[in-house]
Amino acid sequence: MEDQIKAEFIKSDFTLDQEDEILKKCLTFCINYKLTPSDLVSSWEIYYLNRQLNEPVVRDVEMDGFLQHLQNEQKEAINSREEPGLHIYSSNDVDMILNGEDVDIEEEVLHTPISKSQNRYSDSFDSTPQTNGNVPSSGKPTKLITPFGRRTDKFVVKFSIENMPNTENVKKEDVNENQDDDDIIRRVKPGKRCSLVVHGSGPEIDCRFMYDRIADRFNALENRILKHATALVSSGRYEEPVDPTVSSEKSIFTVGMICCDGEGHLNEKSTLLQSSAEHSGGQRVRVELHNVSQYSIFPGQVVGIAGHNPSGHCFIASKLIDSIPLSAAAADEDLHPAKKPALDPESLSIGLAIPQPELSVIIASGPFTTIDNLLFEPLKELLAYANRKLPQLLILLGPFIDSEHPEIKKGNVDRTFDDIFQFEILRRLQDCAEYMGSHARVVLVPSVRDANHDFVFPQPPFDIHPPDLKHQITSLTNPGMFEANQVKIGCCSVDILKHLSGEETSRFPRDETSRDRMSRLANHILGQRSFYPLYPPAESVPLDFSLAPEALNISLIPDILILPSDLKYFVKVLSLGEGGEGEQPVKCICVNPGRLSKGEGGGTFVELNYYGSPDTSNASIIGI
Repeated sequence: MEDQIKAEFIKSDFTLDQEDEILKKCLTFCINYKLTPSDLVSSWEIYYLNRQLNEPVVRDVEMDGFLQHLQNEQKEAINSREEPGLHIYSSNDVDMILNGEDVDIEEEVLHTPISKSQNRYSDSFDSTPQTNGNVPSSGKPTKLITPFGRRTDKFVVKFSIENMPNTENVKKEDVNENQDDDDIIRRVKPGKRCSLVVHGSGPEIDCRFMYDRIADRFNALENRILKHATALVSSGRYEEPVDPTVSSEKSIFTVGMICCDGEGHLNEKSTLLQSSAEHSGGQRVRVELHNVSQYSIFPGQVVGIAGHNPSGHCFIASKLIDSIPLSAAAADEDLHPAKKPALDPESLSIGLAIPQPELSVIIASGPFTTIDNLLFEPLKELLAYANRKLPQLLILLGPFIDSEHPEIKKGNVDRTFDDIFQFEILRRLQDCAEYMGSHARVVLVPSVRDANHDFVFPQPPFDIHPPDLKHQITSLTNPGMFEANQVKIGCCSVDILKHLSGEETSRFPRDETSRDRMSRLANHILGQRSFYPLYPPAESVPLDFSLAPEALNISLIPDILILPSDLKYFVKVLSLGEGGEGEQPVKCICVNPGRLSKGEGGGTFVELNYYGSPDTSNASIIGI
């Protein structure tokens, strides 16, 4: 059974720290509590989320806490087996008595009880007075205080990058909860209207999916390899690629896709290279990497490799190129306008007169409600914060109606998913957009975990038509690329960072002390020019190659790249390109805002002020 337990952990993207010890303890848990390996891993995922652990690693030090979690689950399961006709008093009964409500408990027991979800949709916690018709039969709102409502560390800055010292920032500590909100949140004056231009082509609303064929997958992978080969050759640094499967004693250059020899984790001994059908008929050859001093590879990555194949069965690599170099034309197109004058001295004086693009943006990623209810309290707090800060752009990435939420999975809801999305999400966003004014824009990006949307990736936008607010509330495809105030923004709600983290293998010199793994993973996205370069995809990603083949491509380097992940939040300035010949590398701000809610508590979001370039911008990660 230990092998089954290990397989279930790997299936859920978890790695084991001290494998033998952990598997022995997990086997004991399964025997004592009569759990299957699948049930055990499901309980671990709940424990992992509630503890807000940052890395998907099962550690031996967490086993005692996990045992306590399993014991609590068993107690709750026993307590939930209520006797017929037995009424269990709760805090709601106490509230009704204290509020003087005349409620006949016997009548409540004998007749069909009111659905719990009616109270959960109550707007008694909303920052702005709203009603949606779902109130208790007594007509009085309940005063239920949730764990999220009892939190004390509100709007605390977890991390910040301050490149503009003369701008105000959120205070890092909430010394007194009762002090004026202006001491906590700085309210800015409405600025100029935020322009919005959507780039790229993605799936259309109501598109047909699950019709991809083997030919569609083959063509998509083949086109990726050929495009990389063309880009590498056109840069002038590399020769035409040749067939790597042909034996040769001389050094050659080839381009292909990294594959794994088997179903396990990729490592140095299981690395294969699949070249294009044009050069080698799509054949694979084993790659020996012991002569490469440093590398970072994963399945699906398209690379250029220099080396030789003396036997015809093993390609011995001497150099590995894992990203497309920036040619002079591409660099001129993708570089921010602020950098172009440095490359064009004749237009230096003209370039100084060009106004620098500026943008204030708040970025948050779902889930937008805690796992113990469907009150959407974190979303209400976020919108109240936006109403005070008045950003030009509010970017929200799904899931909005999370299919992994316990109440959604159990079916304990009395409304359709579309109704919940309409009343709990869209209506609040409309109120927020009206309050912020016509200068502000709201952008929604769906998720494959949205219960009210198509389960496919790439994903079409939400079919929303808010009355009188079409110019303010916009839904993009997933992934999506757009431009706001001339600032290029790319976003993808699929957790590609977590998926790459579980599949990547790397080697670096021992004397290299500073290795930023998150920056390296994010750089893979830009270097591969793809929002999802991993292949085969993770089991949770319904990748469909027949839908908009170009939807995953990153046609231009964004100024801001948004990649929400279950991994720890971060804001990093990435450099793309090797530089040289007077050219500066292209810079990009990569943002993982974290999740707005984690378990029963609050999560994080990002507030970013962009001033001209990634090097002159401010960003703060704030706990909700």
